Amino acid sequence: MKLLLRQIRSVHIALALVLGATAVGVYAQLEGGERGVAPVDSASNFEVTGITVDVAARTADMARTRGWREAQRLGWKKLWEETHGPGAPSLGDGALDSIVSGIVVEDEQIGPNRYIARLGILFDRVRTAEILGVAGHVRRSAPLLIVPVQYSGGVAQSFETRTEWQKAWARFRTADSPIDYVRPTGGGADPLLLTASQTQRPGRRWWRMLLDQYGAADLLLPQVRLERAYPGGPVFGHFSAFYGPDAKPLGNFTLRVASSTAIPKLMDAGVKRIDSLFAHALAAGKLAPDTSLVIETPVDEPVTADAETTDEGVGIAEDMAGATPVDRQPATIRSFSIQFDTPDVGSVTSAESTVRGVPGVRSASTSSLALGGVSVMRVSFDGDADMLRIGLSARGYRVTVSGDTIRIRR
Repeated sequence: MKLLLRQIRSVHIALALVLGATAVGVYAQLEGGERGVAPVDSASNFEVTGITVDVAARTADMARTRGWREAQRLGWKKLWEETHGPGAPSLGDGALDSIVSGIVVEDEQIGPNRYIARLGILFDRVRTAEILGVAGHVRRSAPLLIVPVQYSGGVAQSFETRTEWQKAWARFRTADSPIDYVRPTGGGADPLLLTASQTQRPGRRWWRMLLDQYGAADLLLPQVRLERAYPGGPVFGHFSAFYGPDAKPLGNFTLRVASSTAIPKLMDAGVKRIDSLFAHALAAGKLAPDTSLVIETPVDEPVTADAETTDEGVGIAEDMAGATPVDRQPATIRSFSIQFDTPDVGSVTSAESTVRGVPGVRSASTSSLALGGVSVMRVSFDGDADMLRIGLSARGYRVTVSGDTIRIRR
């Protein structure tokens, strides 16, 4: 009996050690090490890069301030030339200060009385668009979850550790991109959910849950494989772009830098090229929504009257419901998510009032607002998706239906 108790006690201790080690491992995977890079900027700004300045002043601070003022003037001139051509109107420093939302230092050298730098200027899209006379928004895609995967030394990594590829996507400014990126930070449960191995699983059930959790409609997979010629020597980056859980290829290319110290520049150049591939795929209709990722709401079977219902049963039904079972009609009210462009506040109320005017619409309210992008409206409709599509088309919309998700454009 004592021997049996010792064995049971040993089993309990071993089980406790295993569970403890497992808990420590999961905690270490979630909390250990440096991970998580929040996106630097997701605002809708006009961006001008590569502005070089070389100014002198009595002190270093005065030289830097003078250099930034000069960069704002040169940035405004370059932005005007990109949209209208030569002949930019002159704006004072006060007016430039009101439309410039930020200055990005790409490279700078500061001396006692001299400032040499290469800068980027961010212009507020709404205020600047009024002066430029151009639209303050661009047509964008549906929200797409991005999982950047880096292969280095034969090891694939996404959010398990902080990689240069993830940092580059966090630095990327999405203002002028037609792709509505959903960029995870890499913190919290991201290292457990969005792993490199997860990107190779085509199963739809798990992807439906993940996309719904991150508020995305589909998946983008930018990948890079680093190849080093020799330690400290040239580095080749082989970049590839894929779309969807099935990893449909969209394009690939190779870039090269002279040494490992230039890998961040290699990654930044790769991100811009990959974004161009995604933009061209969107324009060519290759980023069409995957209907297998839509979670369809189960529809109850209509209740039909029993063929052998007795007169007594009919009488009871009339007393309880006020009508016979044959007279009662099944409920057909369904909920739909409508994605629509919202360049400004007025477009939100206009779209809601237009959708409410469609026959059969019981209610319509915006559930996710994204000014300058694509917002989502929740609609209760007495009918199916085809009937709602016909009603929206009659109101002047171009309609795309994917399950219970509908995209409308003017």
